[in-house]
Amino acid sequence: MSRVSRNQWPLVLVEGELTLRPLRIRDRGAWLSVRRKNREWLNKWEATSPIPEENRNLPTFIEMVQFHSREGRAGRSLSLAIWFNSELIGQITLGGISYGAYRGGHIGYWISESYANKGLTTRAVRELTRYGLEELRLHRIEINLRPENAASKRVAEKAGYVFEGVRPRYLHIDGDWRDHLCYVKENPRI
Repeated sequence: MSRVSRNQWPLVLVEGELTLRPLRIRDRGAWLSVRRKNREWLNKWEATSPIPEENRNLPTFIEMVQFHSREGRAGRSLSLAIWFNSELIGQITLGGISYGAYRGGHIGYWISESYANKGLTTRAVRELTRYGLEELRLHRIEINLRPENAASKRVAEKAGYVFEGVRPRYLHIDGDWRDHLCYVKENPRI
């Protein structure tokens, strides 16, 4: 159950021993450590730019936190760290939030290899989806994933998302344009 009201930032969602909350400057050490330990595990799924120099000029941790905070306050993107029993284990984002006639967004996430296949990512996706559909009253949320990412496919399906179709050359990932499978969850009340 959410501890905050609609459109409030910083957003904190708690589901049992799982907490979803924005990164703070003081989380730098924990975030850098989990990313360093999981570099090889995450590389094949990481978004890249087709313009090589953009891949060399990534934001600092502080710039990333500031950007996510601005986007969260504006209601355009909710990027939250995934904490399990007070340990940073991943990150999840409800991004591309749009209202009006579309009323939708998309969810993306990553999880530490040592916490993969334990149901924690599914729980995080369910909680952020619940928030998006019930609190933000979005009509539609998408998860777009690589066809070869069987674990992510299981997450989407267990979280109640339905396969909608293939998006050819959808995102630039790990150095090339990659096809993605699109999974969708719609709000039956909107």
